[in-house]
Amino acid sequence: KRTAKGRDGRSTYHSPLRAKQAAETREAIVNAAIALFGERGWAATTLPMVAAEAGTAVDTIYSAFGSKSGLLMAAIDVAIAGDDDPTPMVDRPELARFAEGTTVERLRTGVLFTVGVYQRSLPILEALREAAASDEAARVRLAKYDDDRRNVMVAGLALILGRPAPEPFVDAIWALVSPEVYTMLTAKRGWSAERTVDWLVAMANAAVGLTEG
Repeated sequence: KRTAKGRDGRSTYHSPLRAKQAAETREAIVNAAIALFGERGWAATTLPMVAAEAGTAVDTIYSAFGSKSGLLMAAIDVAIAGDDDPTPMVDRPELARFAEGTTVERLRTGVLFTVGVYQRSLPILEALREAAASDEAARVRLAKYDDDRRNVMVAGLALILGRPAPEPFVDAIWALVSPEVYTMLTAKRGWSAERTVDWLVAMANAAVGLTEG
C-alpha cells in the first residue's frame, strides 16, 4: 500500500490489491454487457441486468462508465479488440503477420483476422446500430467503426500486397469482406465459418489477379 498527497493535501492510498479488484470488477461488467447487449439488444438490456450478471451494483457501473451508453461504448471496444488494450486495431502487432507467406496465405491470415473480429463483435454491433437511432454517442461510435474498419483494411492490404493497394481494390475487398456479407452467408444461408473463409479468400485472390492486370 502506498501513500500520496491529493490535490487537497489529504493523504490518499493506492493499494495494488484494490486496483486489481477494480480491474476484475470492470472486466466482469464489460463481459456481462457484451453478452447481454448481444443477446437482448440495446433497449431490452438494463443496467440492473448487467449488474446482476456481473455480480456488482448498478452504482458501480455508473461510477466506472458514467451511463448505459458509456458502458456500451466500452463493451464495443473490448468485443472488437478481444481485450481491453486501448491500442487501435490498425497499430496492433497482429497485422505484421499479414506480410508472411504467399499471397494466398497472406489473404487467409487477413480474412481469418477479420472473421475473428466479426465472431466476437457482430451481436453487440447490432445493439450499437439500434442505439444509434436515438443516442448521439452511439451514432458517432458507429461511424468510427466503419472508418476504423476501412483503415485496418488499407493497412492490411498494403502488407498483403507488399505495396499500397489501389483504392478501387480496397473498395472491393472492403465490400467483400464486410460484416454484412459474413452475416448473409453464415446467419442467413447457413454457411460454416470455415466455408465462408475459404470463399472469401478465393474471391479476394481473384480480385488481386485483376489488379495485377
